[in-house]
Amino acid sequence: MSILETSHLRLRLFRPDDFDDLARIYADPEVRRYFPDGTLDRTQTKEELDWSIAGGDGDRPGFVLHALIERRSERLIGRAGLLSWEIDGALEVEIAYLVDRSFWRRGYGGEIARALVRHGFETLGLHRLIALIHPNNTASIRTAERAGLRLERQTTVEGSPCLIYSISRSPPLPLPDGRYG
Repeated sequence: MSILETSHLRLRLFRPDDFDDLARIYADPEVRRYFPDGTLDRTQTKEELDWSIAGGDGDRPGFVLHALIERRSERLIGRAGLLSWEIDGALEVEIAYLVDRSFWRRGYGGEIARALVRHGFETLGLHRLIALIHPNNTASIRTAERAGLRLERQTTVEGSPCLIYSISRSPPLPLPDGRYG
């Protein structure tokens, strides 16, 4: 079942048979370079995969990672989704994306980030989304900015420095004839 589709990508629910591809991606030190916990071993990957398959946290079900599929090849090329966080006492929803290194520089990160913003606002009715980005991850910063997010502040999340990029859904403005557009 697809969660959403773009011209090149599809997000679908994770399946147990995604494990080997996901473990390979998570073991790549370049892909996981800016994650506080670095690469993940097979046990850690299985825990995350099982968490996503189970639907995430009981408090906010559905805010999980999904399999990122290149439509042309039907290959799993990463993961993406909306995740729930409590940051500085506020509940936030993060757009999360990670792409296999062999698929970098194709615009896929930006494509899925923009789709997640639309999905969060138009389908789920959210009013604000964030991206949590390591200060040195210039590629992810550019991806977030291309999706419309802007730097809000720097903070610490789970003991690591983090930039918070955000985007808010603006209420529709009335058109001159009184309709809303």
